Amino acid sequence: MVASKKISQVIRRASRSAGVLLHISSLPSANFGADAYKFVDFLANIGAHIWQTLPLNMPHDDGSPYQCLSAHAGNPAFIDFSTLVTLGLLKSEDLAENDNALHTNKNALASLAFANYKQHKNTALKQEYTKFCRENVSWLSDFACFLLLREKYHHASWQTWPTSFKNKQPAAIKQLKKSNAHAIGIIKFTQFLFFKQWQALKAHANQKGIAMFGDIPIFVAYDSADVWAKPYLFKLDKTKKMQVVAGVPPDYFSETGQRWGNPHYDWQAMQARGFSWWLARMRTQSRMFDLLRIDHFRGLESAWEIAEHADTAVEGTWVLAPGDALLKAIKKAFPHLQLIAEDLGVITVEVNALREKYALPGMKILQFAFGGDDSNPYLPHNITEDSVVYTGTHDNDTTLGWAQQLDEQTKNHVHSVLGNIHPEMPHALIELALVSKANMVIIPMQDILGLDGAHRMNTPGTIENNWRWQFNWPQLTQDHIQRIKLAIKSSQRA
Repeated sequence: MVASKKISQVIRRASRSAGVLLHISSLPSANFGADAYKFVDFLANIGAHIWQTLPLNMPHDDGSPYQCLSAHAGNPAFIDFSTLVTLGLLKSEDLAENDNALHTNKNALASLAFANYKQHKNTALKQEYTKFCRENVSWLSDFACFLLLREKYHHASWQTWPTSFKNKQPAAIKQLKKSNAHAIGIIKFTQFLFFKQWQALKAHANQKGIAMFGDIPIFVAYDSADVWAKPYLFKLDKTKKMQVVAGVPPDYFSETGQRWGNPHYDWQAMQARGFSWWLARMRTQSRMFDLLRIDHFRGLESAWEIAEHADTAVEGTWVLAPGDALLKAIKKAFPHLQLIAEDLGVITVEVNALREKYALPGMKILQFAFGGDDSNPYLPHNITEDSVVYTGTHDNDTTLGWAQQLDEQTKNHVHSVLGNIHPEMPHALIELALVSKANMVIIPMQDILGLDGAHRMNTPGTIENNWRWQFNWPQLTQDHIQRIKLAIKSSQRA
């Protein structure tokens, strides 16, 4: 679908625009159904032109969208199975029987939908599915085998599987496919349903003048189809175990740094193959999104390598990466995909030079702006047009929660910048973001709703109570709608 003129302007950063950060899991229904379409209509109503989500890939059991089973496969939990009734793949009574388990029994519904599909006479749907499998051949089959084996071995890491499967021996995989053709078909068909529904939602958003803004983690999980299928592209030893893992040194979020535990890329092997793995990954994302944030962008210039046995990220080494060559290949293959650099944390001259060479906007977080001196790059007077400004991100506290915990010095600095000793939070910071020089401003939904820290999405360095926040429509009052609508309009972003 051809994007609207406004979407083209947003992608080219040719006009001032505003958007909202909300993950699909934070919708009331947590899927691509009616609530997602209603949210698009809300964005259009307030004059926003961007919907930013977190990664939409299939997570591990902890639910983190930044540690997924595949760099390509979508999260089946986001499928709205009620729409399959109109396709003739399910009956209303099928949904009724699973009414109390739409989140836990989606595998059963997917299995039933696939069985009905195989008996289906809808030639167009069959052609669509065949085309999907052909276009995604680079990853779909490997993922289906990986997920089948993962279920067979009760979610244990592929490192612990029998040798023939751990090492992806051709004869064993051939027999696996032959013996489990139907089960593998269900997995592939489920992915087809995910992408079909996402594309329908994206088309609706684009028609409304809303650009879809995605997010990709720079690294992939060790326990993933990507590492299992192509271990030679990662820094593993002869037994395919990690010797070094990814993370960041001590920073704003953690005094001991962040030990993510992801494997590092073998960049020499990646580059020798023309970055084909990365280009395939970007191809999937370019079909899904109009704009795309590269999380931890600085890792494309150099990445923090931590010994696998280390408990924290305090001790590590910066190791250079061929980001220039990679970005050159990506830009050549996908010239119209607008990339955004997540350049938070310790950013060097070299990282800035790489970002600027490829004209990638960086991020500015207003919650990071206060408590220091006037040279702070996040202060409004230091923000340039070629930036994406946020009040906070999914890793920050909500703005109200942040404001409630400020020390006296930082609070006074906030009041000084705002010119108000009694600012109403989070609205004061939202308005400060919107009137900034930045072409693009993104506001978390929690801030629009005026919610406190109890509604935070994620706390870096912790593993409990993250990624669970959902809003409900009664929370979004007419006062909220009118206030953000007026703020967007008055800042000339509507």
